[in-house]
Amino acid sequence: MNRRAFFKAAGVAAGAAAVTSPRILAQDNPKNQPFKLKYAPHFGMFKHHAGDDLIDQLSFIAEVGFRAFEDNGMKDRSAGVQEKIAAAMTRLGLQMGVFVAHKIYWDKPSLTSGDKAFREEFLTQIRESVEVAKRVNAKWMTVVPGFVEQRLSLDYQRAHVIESLKFAAEILEPHGLVMVLEPLNFRDHPGLFLNTIPQSFEICKAVDSPACKILDDLYHMQIQEGNLIPNIDLAWEEIGYFQTGDNPGRKEPTTGEIHYQNVFKHIAAKSTEFILGMEHGNSKPGKEGEKAVIDAYVWADSF
Repeated sequence: MNRRAFFKAAGVAAGAAAVTSPRILAQDNPKNQPFKLKYAPHFGMFKHHAGDDLIDQLSFIAEVGFRAFEDNGMKDRSAGVQEKIAAAMTRLGLQMGVFVAHKIYWDKPSLTSGDKAFREEFLTQIRESVEVAKRVNAKWMTVVPGFVEQRLSLDYQRAHVIESLKFAAEILEPHGLVMVLEPLNFRDHPGLFLNTIPQSFEICKAVDSPACKILDDLYHMQIQEGNLIPNIDLAWEEIGYFQTGDNPGRKEPTTGEIHYQNVFKHIAAKSTEFILGMEHGNSKPGKEGEKAVIDAYVWADSF
């Protein structure tokens, strides 16, 4: 199924050229080729069309033109399920995006504290994630350093995080794998250590490894600091992965204040090789919401 057939089956009317809404225009002019950029949906995003079966969901993702896929919870799936997913992705031509590499502590210090027990736990989980990455043909894995240690200077915390990440990079480098550090916004995740692109850039420079890069989640960074395109340029050499989601609401592009068509155009002018994980919800329930997600990406990709 291509997108033209999908929208026709969905009852989308043609010939409404006078309508100026980007969401409607995208429906009126669906394309028959894959998206220009590697947008990566996740399981559950299109379950009302594809059903609950994971492989059927992957097939639907590929059929409507997406070229990548991400799964934060991949590490928690059995090896057999991971292998089945990987085989389906290879058959469908889907590239694997990120999965979460380790246990994230949302409410207490971990890598920031300098506690060797936390560090060893983290490094053990990084070693485990190497095997997961090999199994599912992944290159990138998400790392979040954890909560702020309020009794310790931020300079000491930064040094502790950098030291742990250097150890992790030594594990990942021989395998050509990359941990991507995700700064998260203060509103949704108050108290976390890593929260800006410049801070992440500084840490990546200090770790000084191809195995340590930035995950630029544009939803989080719109809330935290704005200035999306200039910060993409300033941090470009250390960015390894993008994620999307509009603000407010953390839903698909066109539902909030970010002009994603302009952002995607800017990224594409620099490189079309990045995966852009669709780490957001659907603005509407059911099949209508799933059509709206595809519609939004058709429009945002039409630069």
